[in-house]
Formats: sequence, C-alpha cells, structure tokens
Amino acid sequence: METQSIEDNINNAESKVSPLGGDLEGAVVAIVGVGLIGGSMALALKEKGIAKKIIGVGRSAASIAKAIELGIIDEALPLEEAVKQADFIYVSIPVDATIPVMQQIMDMITDKQVVVDAGSTKAALCKALSGHPMRKQFVATHPMWGTEYSGPEAAVRGAFAGRACVICEKEKSNTAALLLVESIYKAVNMHIIYMDAANHDVHAAYVSHISHITSFALANTVLEKEKEEDAIFEMAGGGFESTVRLAKSNSAMWAPIFMQNKENVLDVLNEHISQLRKFKASLEKENMEYLIELMENANKIKRILK
Repeated sequence: METQSIEDNINNAESKVSPLGGDLEGAVVAIVGVGLIGGSMALALKEKGIAKKIIGVGRSAASIAKAIELGIIDEALPLEEAVKQADFIYVSIPVDATIPVMQQIMDMITDKQVVVDAGSTKAALCKALSGHPMRKQFVATHPMWGTEYSGPEAAVRGAFAGRACVICEKEKSNTAALLLVESIYKAVNMHIIYMDAANHDVHAAYVSHISHITSFALANTVLEKEKEEDAIFEMAGGGFESTVRLAKSNSAMWAPIFMQNKENVLDVLNEHISQLRKFKASLEKENMEYLIELMENANKIKRILK
C-alpha cells in the first residue's frame, strides 16, 4: 500500500474527486470481481483519473487474463496481496460469496483503507459485519445499473452515468470513508440515495429482483411451447425480446440474490401472481371493462418511467 494513503488526502477529497473528475494522488484500487459491475467500475475509475493502478482479483484465470487484455485492470494478484497494496477495495462478486470474502478483507485492512461492496442485497451483509472492529472502514453500496451479460467482456464505459447508487447504513461508516465513496460515485456521474439495509432489500425486490424472476419464468413458458411449435421464435418481435432480455442473466449470480432476499422476493412474487390472476379472471369472464381498467391502471407507470 502507498505510504501516502487515501485517508491522508481525504480532507481535500471533495476537490480531488468531484463530479467534474480529479484524482486521489496515486491511489491503488483493488477490484475484487472483474465482471460486469467491477469491470465497469474499473473503467470508470480509469476514465476519471481516480486511480494510479488497478489490481484485479478473481477466481477465474481466464476472466483475469481477459480483464488485463481489455485494459480493465493493470495487474492481477491473490486477494491477500491485493488488499495489502490497495488503498481502496471494491468488491463486486455474487452475494453468496460476498460475506465470507468481505470478512476476510475486513480482517486484513487497516484504518487507512476503505472497503466498498456493490451487491444487490444488503441486510445479510450489513448484519454479518455489524460487530467487526473495522466496520467503520466499510461503506455498503448498490449501484443501480446492470445488464443481462457477465464477465469482463460485459464491462461498459460510462455505465453508471445518470444512474442511482444506494448507500446503506451511512452512519456506521467513518465520515472520511463515506465522503470518499460519495465523491467517487459522484465522479462517475451517479446520484446517491440513502437507505437502511432492510428497506433497500424491500425496494430491490420490487424494482429489480421481481423483474428478473418474471423474465426467467416467461422465457421458460415460451421454451415449453417451443417444444411443440418450432415457428414460435420466428414470430418473436421487439416486445418479446425486451421482456425476456433479463432471462439471459447469469443464474450463478441471480439465484443467490433471490435466496438471500427470499422473504421480500416472495412478498412481491405473491403480489405479482395476484395481479396475473386478475388478468386471467377478466379474460375467463370476458370482462372487457375490468381488463381495460387493469391496463389503464398499469399505464400510470408512465408518470415514473418517461
């Protein structure tokens, strides 16, 4: 780790990392998980000049090699060595692996380092780390962006611009660490929302997790029908493609998210099933008025999604 750490410079963090860009005067960043989110964050940090060097950590030698080839990271190291060298550690791995890996990292860091996670669930992780003596050096975040693709090849330049980032339990993070993380997310042009971990998981179930389950289920429905009628996909247009796009998402990433947030996901799934039953009933009873009412009520989403 550099002699002059991030926190040595943190009093001037707002001038060094701002929505207009800047740098952290030679900071070394470790990205744990160099796939879609981690890779895109590495590209953003490079573009904004926020890091002098980016170290990648990953389980797959092929993914690490690809990340180096694509210029996403500068070098690859094992977790322990990467943490030793890094000022700022960004963890973006499947949520079922996040807790044990984060516990390892927290056991290794000093109060001169800052650790951030980017997972889609927060309550379990925040609870697991709540009593850790280095908890104040951790900032729990969820950048609200993603695609159906995975791996270093999926990393996108400018991915986070205009998107929201949720920060959870900000009061449990060191003020300097929180300021740094806020500044970095603002530098990559994200706006910040503050929530407690439990509320985050409820909201994520409604705006993210149910969308993926619905897409997976619809894809399975059509795939079952395709066994009987080969021409079905020849008829598929843009509406179908946009609706099932998320079904291409990585199951190894999404299954743990659903399981870790299962109570909230089940709540929203039950409500979704209830809504489907209303549409089914309106058709069975040939109730055109009720069918139109259901659709017009759904049209109110236009006020939110422009």
